[in-house]
Amino acid sequence: MKGLILAACVAFASGNVRAQTAAWEPSPGHTQIAIWPGAAPDAQPSAGPESATPVKELVAGKPWIEVDNVSQPTMTVYSPKGTNTGAAIIVFPGGGFKILAIDLEGTEVCDWLTSRGITCVLLKYRVPDSGPHWESSCRCEINPKSQTALEDAQRTVGLVRFHAADWHVDPHKIGVLGFSAGGYLVAEISTHFEHRLYAAVDAADRESCRPDFAVAIYPGHLWRGKFELNPYIRVTRDTPPTFLLQAEDDHVDAINQSLVYYVALKNAGVPVEMHLYARGGHAFGLRRTQLPITRWPELVEAWLRTIHVIPE
Repeated sequence: MKGLILAACVAFASGNVRAQTAAWEPSPGHTQIAIWPGAAPDAQPSAGPESATPVKELVAGKPWIEVDNVSQPTMTVYSPKGTNTGAAIIVFPGGGFKILAIDLEGTEVCDWLTSRGITCVLLKYRVPDSGPHWESSCRCEINPKSQTALEDAQRTVGLVRFHAADWHVDPHKIGVLGFSAGGYLVAEISTHFEHRLYAAVDAADRESCRPDFAVAIYPGHLWRGKFELNPYIRVTRDTPPTFLLQAEDDHVDAINQSLVYYVALKNAGVPVEMHLYARGGHAFGLRRTQLPITRWPELVEAWLRTIHVIPE
């Protein structure tokens, strides 16, 4: 995803990006819901207003939209089309904890999930600087004092479980799915659910924020060199069943990101399924190409059936 961000900056400088629009809004018929009843905890000063920018740097022949300066996190609920399986998946778009690839790794994912009878909850979490991120100025990874993206994720899982009956969701079939930085957020919420990072604000925060299952697609920030897992990700036997996918030619987040997490999960006795492909690169979302890796949604569906989240 860092490659997409760099490409977006280059495109903007060359005039290949249209002018920024207002804050991102979902398609008609869907409403964003503020996840915090008041000010978000650990709120940071914003560099500017939220904006959604169409980027002409193509992915599978199509442009994509980045969302910048999210200071008011929201969730948008997409109901299943046709039969409702009772399952729900909260989606974390990627963007290096700098921006959010809101359609490529967000709304397009919800279109797929709802077509399979799964409620999709798209989280527009706070960026930038809401999680570990790469800074070119120091050529190093920066870890913010407040993991505000994780606060938003914890809050959202609790909210979905709190509203399970209202949204026709099985409270025991609530999972998370994320890409790149969002894939790291999947690992974070999978290992940081016993204690919230913020003081409880209402009854939703009394619900468990542990996902029942987790899907991390080309995750980042997990590998710390010498084949060591990021020490902040403390895997235990209570970490939820996990699906991992990555390409060997991913030059943004190396394949070791998934490998070290896979080994930690296996050693802890956590059910885990991993798929590695020779080619695929990074930040392809669900957009189909001639490469076999882009058929990964079918693998996720098969895995969800094997762990009894959706019916055979």
